[in-house]
Amino acid sequence: MNYRQFGKTELRVTEIGFGAWAIGGAAKVGETPIGWGEADDATSVKAIHAALDAGINFFDTADFYGLGHSEKLIGEALRGNKEAIIATKVGHRDIDNKIVLDYSKEYILQACEASLKRLNRDVIDYYQLHSARMNHLQQGECIEAMEQLKSQGKIRYWGLSLNTFYPEPEADFLMEKNLGDGFQLVFNLINQRALATIQKAAKNGYGIIARMPLQFGLLTGKFTEEATFNANDHRSFRLTKEVLSKTLTILKEKVWPVAAEENLSPTSLAMSFILSYPEISTVIPGIRTPQHVQQNTEGLKLLQPEKRSFLESLSKQWENVVQLMEKQG
Repeated sequence: MNYRQFGKTELRVTEIGFGAWAIGGAAKVGETPIGWGEADDATSVKAIHAALDAGINFFDTADFYGLGHSEKLIGEALRGNKEAIIATKVGHRDIDNKIVLDYSKEYILQACEASLKRLNRDVIDYYQLHSARMNHLQQGECIEAMEQLKSQGKIRYWGLSLNTFYPEPEADFLMEKNLGDGFQLVFNLINQRALATIQKAAKNGYGIIARMPLQFGLLTGKFTEEATFNANDHRSFRLTKEVLSKTLTILKEKVWPVAAEENLSPTSLAMSFILSYPEISTVIPGIRTPQHVQQNTEGLKLLQPEKRSFLESLSKQWENVVQLMEKQG
């Protein structure tokens, strides 16, 4: 497993990390699914240990994943492991069966203590505001809270998990004020909107976490237009027939031929594309089984510049699909 420096921090992270959203299980807020369907805890723990065996040292979770259950599993499986680097997030709440964004100083300080307890840690390596927007940053309480937690030694570093479709405003705000240490953002073969932000942030010394590398599984090559999802899986309302049809057409005509030329599986091509950008510190595919660990860590390579440039050039064709995804939320 290769390592990369996380911005200007002292963290050396594996280029593939463990995305722990799915192991949170089939949680809902009211009638809105916030997970990936059912997950077996015993299998999830085996996946965490398989990740360690594969050399992975970076684990990304959030207090909202499974409403704390993901953090709890990570905390139990990594108890006493001083080599593992844990990142978590704060800001999403379930209040009266409604999803509420809360970036008040009081809540963040309280939530951090709860996360530390679930994670069995005295300090969180990297703490993230979970998609805070401009109004939250301008209000300032969330920034005050993160700086206070850092000064108290409760967290080592902090950053911001950026908006899926429009990452620029919040990233620019923090960079202009030289605040925080990193950004988490969506970047993959389909959604490449964050590329300019990635390049700018890296130049300014920020660590970069690339999430959703497989775009809800679309880039694994396993889906057909007839794919369906359980009601407790958030993809049930996000991956519509239209999204599936348009996505699979472009993949078949433009992307999978590249995978064949490079002798890569669809998953390996998707991961290799992202890793071919040196600005990326780590990529966090969603993992919930030992098999996922193997699929996301084997057969990876840096693509030649011309291949990367070709796949990057497809962003214009993908834009209609990304707009449809944005519409679904």
